[in-house]
Amino acid sequence: SINGKCFDWLLVSRRSCFRAGVRYYVRGIDSEGHAANFVETEQIVHYKGSKASFVQTRGSIPFFWSQRPNLKYKPKPQISKSVNHMDGFQRHFDSQIISYGKQMIVNLVNHKGSEKPLEQTFSKMVNSMGNGMVRYVAFDFHKECSRMRWDRLQILMDQLAEQQDE
Repeated sequence: SINGKCFDWLLVSRRSCFRAGVRYYVRGIDSEGHAANFVETEQIVHYKGSKASFVQTRGSIPFFWSQRPNLKYKPKPQISKSVNHMDGFQRHFDSQIISYGKQMIVNLVNHKGSEKPLEQTFSKMVNSMGNGMVRYVAFDFHKECSRMRWDRLQILMDQLAEQQDE
């Protein structure tokens, strides 16, 4: 109940059975375009007979890469150099568009350090794909929100506002 108005709010998460695994052991995509640790989360609001739904997905960055566990706190990601990333990448987004429609990619990885090549490769691949149904926004979450400056999330929200309204 908010302001005396009662409604039902449902939150449902569905984890894909493809490429499930624990962090660091399963990363990237397979040849069919299935992203590791893919989860679909749907919010449903029911109020006076009307329903509204919003679906958000998350998963590993959809190209071929790995991050093998070792004694370091955060192992360095390794992007595969011996495969054609675009085939699986294209399959991934074709499937996403069929299931969900227009896509807004929000990438929160670091823009420097060991994650920088992941962000650069992801951005380059989205641009190479040239699909008007897919938009890419990179937001260096750790830099922008360091020292618990959560108010800086407004920068990201402003970047996404137009597409979110659409």
